[in-house]
Parts: sequence; structure tokens; C-alpha cells
Amino acid sequence: MMGRTKIMGILNATPDSYIGASRAMTALDAAARTKKMIEEGADYIDIGACSTRPGAEIVDLETEWERLAAVLDSVKRTIADSQVKISIDTFRSEIIRRCLVEIGEVTVNDISAGEDDPEMLDFVGRNGLEYIAMHKRGLPKTMGTLCEYQDVTSDVMAYFREFEQKAMSSGIENWILDPGFGFAKTPSQCMALLDNLSAFKVFGKPLLIGISRKSMIYAPLGLDPDSDEVLERTQDLHRKAVSLGADILRVHDVAAARVAVTGPANE
Repeated sequence: MMGRTKIMGILNATPDSYIGASRAMTALDAAARTKKMIEEGADYIDIGACSTRPGAEIVDLETEWERLAAVLDSVKRTIADSQVKISIDTFRSEIIRRCLVEIGEVTVNDISAGEDDPEMLDFVGRNGLEYIAMHKRGLPKTMGTLCEYQDVTSDVMAYFREFEQKAMSSGIENWILDPGFGFAKTPSQCMALLDNLSAFKVFGKPLLIGISRKSMIYAPLGLDPDSDEVLERTQDLHRKAVSLGADILRVHDVAAARVAVTGPANE
């Protein structure tokens, strides 16, 4: 593992995120959630203003920016005296360009690994930004029908071998690998991917794992994603992910995740 496991706390500037506690649509709410997550041990605050969960409707660029602009400065001011980074969960390079103007350097958390905006990779490379590349197929409305793999681990690894070349061509050196749990993958495929997580260490890049309260956990058990049982199961899987090489956990529950990564699996 590449040093201390980091925690990325989720701040959703969207009204339709599936975990209500992660939503912060106003500057005041965003400041409060950011302050709380920093106190609980967050290393990143990941702000998303366009829901990309399976089945979600993609909003247009100006709607995404309006939501993001409402909270950006508040989050920036709240983290001012800390080492916490801001990451922006978007697939649009124009959103990142505006963020750079508004608050300065950010980490780019792109669920499409550059596929949904042909200008993204070159923009990131030119600006020397930290970049999170995630595997998915299709769009939120279609990804549920694109879950056929010969072998999910081998196929996702092949995807990142291709991305590695794209990143090199675009001048992106500082990138993070996210296997994309829940994106065009069934719950059983997600579990298989998690079981084989250590295989991705071959890329020599930090691994970001986003499994917090996802359907791979709650759907097979018939539970509500907000339930305590789902949090407990999330914690079990976080410990497993850390033991298999996870470097960053993207989570809704920062305090609980910090306990998980400082427990036996991280000693």
C-alpha cells in the first residue's frame, strides 16, 4: 500500500443522490458537511453536482456548474487551514476549467476516464492535475445492460492497460485507478473484482475504492442503503479492500471509514 490509507468524503451538490446525508446544496450546508468530514479524518472532499449513479438523468453543463458554484467557495474556505484536497466529480473538462479559475488546483474525479469528453485528458495533462480514472461502460441509463464480461477482473485490467497509454500520450503522470464498483457490473461481479483487487497493483498507481453503501451491498440483502446494517457491511468490505491494497476509500461515512482503516487491517 502506498502509505497511509486516505479517506475521500463525499459531498453531493445534487438533489437526487441516493444517500440523503451526503447532500449539501447551499454554501452553509456545504461548509458544515466539509467541516464535519475534516474533523472525522477526511483527506479529500469530493464534490459532485451531476448524479451519475445507475439510472440517473444527466443534467446539462450549466445546471451542473450552477450547483457546483453555489458550494465551491464555501468548501475552499472551510479547508483553508488544512492539508485536505478538493476533488471534483465530473466528466466535463469545462467544469474543471471553471473550477481552476474559481478556486485553483483541484483533483479530477472522472467516472469516464476521459471517454465522455474528448478534451478531458489533454486538458488534465496540460494543467498537471491529479486525475482519477474510473472504469465504466455506457451511460447511467444504459450501464445496467452492459454487464457481460469474459472475466470481469481481466477485462477491467485490459481497459486500464489501454488507459495507461492514453494517459502517457496526454502527459498525465499523476493518476489514480478506480475499478468502478457498481458501474456496468452486477453485485456478484463487484465482489469478484474486490476479491482480485490486489491484481491492479501491477499498474503502480494508487487504488481508489468506491463501495460505500452501494447496491452491491444492499441489493442482494434487500436492505435500505441508509441502514446501519449496510454501514456495517460497508465497513467489513472497506477492511477487506485495505488488506488487498486500497489506497483511498471514497465514502459517505468518514468517521466510520477512518476507524476501519486504522483497525487490524491497516496495522
